[in-house]
Amino acid sequence: MKTIATGLLAFATLVFALATWAKAAGAGAWAGYVAAAAEAGMVGALADWFAVTALFRRPFGLPIPHTAIIPTKKDAFGRTLGEFVGENFLSGHVVRGRLAALGIARRLGEWLAAPGSAERVTKEASAALRGVLAVLRDDDVQAVVGEAVTRRAAATSVAEPMGRMLGKVVADGGHHGVVDLVAVRAHGWLTANHEEVVQRVSQKTPGWTPKFIDHQVGERVYKELMRFVTDIRDDPDHPARGAIDNFLADFATELQTDPETIARVERAKVELLARPEVQDLIASTWAAVRTLVLNAAEDEDSELRRRIREGVRSFGARLATDPKLQAKVDGWLQDAAQYLVETYRAEITSLISETVAGWDADDASRKIEANVGRDLQFIRINGTVVGAMAGLLIHTVAVALGG
Repeated sequence: MKTIATGLLAFATLVFALATWAKAAGAGAWAGYVAAAAEAGMVGALADWFAVTALFRRPFGLPIPHTAIIPTKKDAFGRTLGEFVGENFLSGHVVRGRLAALGIARRLGEWLAAPGSAERVTKEASAALRGVLAVLRDDDVQAVVGEAVTRRAAATSVAEPMGRMLGKVVADGGHHGVVDLVAVRAHGWLTANHEEVVQRVSQKTPGWTPKFIDHQVGERVYKELMRFVTDIRDDPDHPARGAIDNFLADFATELQTDPETIARVERAKVELLARPEVQDLIASTWAAVRTLVLNAAEDEDSELRRRIREGVRSFGARLATDPKLQAKVDGWLQDAAQYLVETYRAEITSLISETVAGWDADDASRKIEANVGRDLQFIRINGTVVGAMAGLLIHTVAVALGG
C-alpha cells in the first residue's frame, strides 16, 4: 500500500511536469487544467504523507514539533486507555446491565439440566475434592479439627442440655431398656460366677468364725443377690426400678437447676477433653473422614457421587424454570461482579497503563503501523485524488472568474 500511494504521488508529479511542459509549448488551455490538478494532487499527497508519517516517526528524522506522536505519547496513551476502560467498561452499572442481558442463571440451569452435564460436574468436583485432600497435610488438619472441637466443646455448656435430654428420656421411659439390659447381664454374671461370689463374701467374714459358717453366709448372700436381681429383671414394677426412676428424674432436675451439680459436670467435661485418649480420638476422626470421602469420590457408583449428580440435575432443572431463583442467582452474580470491578478497577486499569508503559516505543510504533498502516495509506491515496479534484475545481473557478 505504501508503494501504491507513493506511486500515485510519482504519477501526479510526472503528469504535472508533462502538463507544465505542454502548457509552455502552447498545447492549449487543457494543459493548465491538468497541471493545476496534478499540482494540487502532489500537495495533497505530500501533506497526507507527512500526517501519516508523523504518527509513527519523525519525517526525514527532523525534530519537527508534534511528530512521532505514538512513540512520544505512548505512556499518556496507556493511561488514557486505562481510564477509558475503567470508566466505560468497569463501572458497576455497565457490568450489571450486561450480566442482566445475558441471563446467566437461566443458561446455567439449562446446561446443568441437560443430559451429561451433571455427570461432568460431578466428575470435575470429585477430581477437585481429591486434589484438595491430597495437598492438605493430615497433621495440620488434625490439629485444626482437634483445636476447633475442643474449643467449641469447652465453650458449650453440657449440663443443662444433658439434664433436659435425661428428663425427656425418663419421662418417656426410654431408660427402661437399659435397666432391663443391666438386670439381665447382672443375673447372667451371678449365674456364671456362683463360686466366686460365695468365696469373696466368705473372705470378708470375721476370722474367728468356722469355715462352714463362712460358706453358709456366702451362700446366703449369693441367694439374696440372685433373688434381688431376678425380681428386678422379672418385675417391671419392682421398687428398685422406681428408685432408679426417681434418682434419674432428680438428677435430670439437678443438672438443669443445681449450680454445684452443673459445675461438677463442667469440670468433668474439661478434664475429659484434656485426656490424651480423647484428643487422639478427635484427631483420628479426620483420617476416617478423609478415607471415607476419598473412596466415595473415586467410586462413580458411590452414594456421595450419586447424590451430587441428583442434586446438580435437580438444581439445574429448577434454575432453568424458576424466575424467582433465576433473579436471585443473577443478583448474586451481579453483586459479585460489581464488587470485583469496583474493588479492583484501579489494579486493572493500572495493569493496562503499566503494560503500555513497558512497551518499547519504536517496537510498539512498528506493530501499530503494521496493523493499521494499510488503512492509513488510503489516506495518502485519497489525499492525492481529492487534492487533484480540488486543484482542478479551483483552477476552473479562477479561469472562469478571470475570463
